[in-house]
Amino acid sequence: MLKMSGVFGLLLALSAPFLQAQSGQVPKQAIDITAAEIKEVQKTEPPKTDQQLKIADMGKYNLGVGVIHRGPTKDNEPLTGFSHDQTGETYIILSGSGTLVTGGTMVDPKPIAKDSEAYQVLNGPTEAGGVRGGYRRKVGPGDVIIIPQGVFHGWAEIKDHIDYLSVRPDPDKILPAGYVNPTIRK
Repeated sequence: MLKMSGVFGLLLALSAPFLQAQSGQVPKQAIDITAAEIKEVQKTEPPKTDQQLKIADMGKYNLGVGVIHRGPTKDNEPLTGFSHDQTGETYIILSGSGTLVTGGTMVDPKPIAKDSEAYQVLNGPTEAGGVRGGYRRKVGPGDVIIIPQGVFHGWAEIKDHIDYLSVRPDPDKILPAGYVNPTIRK
């Protein structure tokens, strides 16, 4: 099992410096996302499901890191989820458990609104809808899942909750470099 210090080490290795302007140059310094900052963002009222922590200009691409909370799913509820056109995600499970479904064929996909926070700050162009088929697996703390762009992903069988970090490479620089969640902006 991956310990919290290992999670943050992995996060820092993946993310390097944040808060760089859209310069196209590789940053010269690492930027931290502390456990305290993550907890502070998670306390936002009213609670939000998906919150971007920071977005960095990494030179050739932008990189976002978000924290996500999902509450219990309902039994016999149709499975829904998302597919992001231009950004992939790496999930690092922090607490809780559930069944993650990836792949398959999206059913009745609908684009999210361009003026939504999800489009502008989290993942860029995205479709939401149901799924037919897909790969199901139970995940819990310490698990890491890499979801390529264009791959459906949705949750089922969450009994209590699942909290996870999402590392979001953005090769087309559609997400705003230098973004810092207002809760932790200094």
